[in-house]
Amino acid sequence: MPHAITRLALVLVLLALAACSSKVTFNATDITGVDWGRDFHLRDSTGKPRQLADFRGKVVVVFFGYTHCPDVCPTTLSTLRTVMDALGTDAGKVQVLFVTLDPERDTPEILAQYVPAFYPSFLGLTGDPAQIAATAKEFKVFYQRQEGKAPGSYTLDHTASSFVFDPAGRLRLYVSPGQSAEKIVEDLRRLLNGA
Repeated sequence: MPHAITRLALVLVLLALAACSSKVTFNATDITGVDWGRDFHLRDSTGKPRQLADFRGKVVVVFFGYTHCPDVCPTTLSTLRTVMDALGTDAGKVQVLFVTLDPERDTPEILAQYVPAFYPSFLGLTGDPAQIAATAKEFKVFYQRQEGKAPGSYTLDHTASSFVFDPAGRLRLYVSPGQSAEKIVEDLRRLLNGA
């Protein structure tokens, strides 16, 4: 009998250890540990300098786009609004940042109107063309200007994914465009719960 109790205790300890070491799975691509996307040095629409450390303690979602974008940008921001609504009181622990790839047209005034129209706490970030290029490079974001038919008109081809940081400021997730709000909510809750 003492051996059976010892074996049972050993099995319980091993099961507990296995549960502690089990890897959390995410719906988005887990990029924990990458050596890029470490920080940014931009300004918000009020001109205040911003960097990742300003949002420490929150889950941060970073999306690169531009306000004249005809499809993926407003779709992504609308999805993120749905995510925030679904998070309820936990929405206060999440910060969405929209980094413009078009500082020429996306003035601070335009960003101040456009970005929070999707959700009041969303922040638009900008910089001069060199700062935007450096930030895009740090995040491995592609963007390229495509001239339009009318003089001076253009669109931007760009990476349409979002990047998610945990509350400690570590880049954790790469969210592909088209990911459902429900799956993003699940992932953000995992990060908020310490995953």
